[in-house]
Amino acid sequence: MELPDNLKYLKSHEWLRQDGDEWTVGITDFAQDQLGDVVFVELPAEGDSVSEGDAIAVVESVKTASDIYTPFAGEITAVNTGLEDAPELLNDEPYEGGWIFRIRPSGTVDEAALLDADAYRQSAEDEA
Repeated sequence: MELPDNLKYLKSHEWLRQDGDEWTVGITDFAQDQLGDVVFVELPAEGDSVSEGDAIAVVESVKTASDIYTPFAGEITAVNTGLEDAPELLNDEPYEGGWIFRIRPSGTVDEAALLDADAYRQSAEDEA
């Protein structure tokens, strides 16, 4: 299971990378492996205001569909429209070309509530 140390993680299998005042969000290598071959991604709308924990995107695979959650309240500033034509990027490049959306937090982010790679690894292994 590939888990870059420079990212933060949620127990719901999203990864987060801070880029200035925005955060890029995608699904982890563990999540894409559990889903299998991704065939469709329903993206949120750019400009949407969201609350922490909102299910705002859906990843569909040959096995199942899975909701993608917001890590905190804020505004969706960008979506990866490349996933509409190439949803397999979530399988092939979960941490690069497979990002799903960017969010600008509406308040201070409690980074202590986010998991580092080791804590996420433990959480995923306990779930497996």
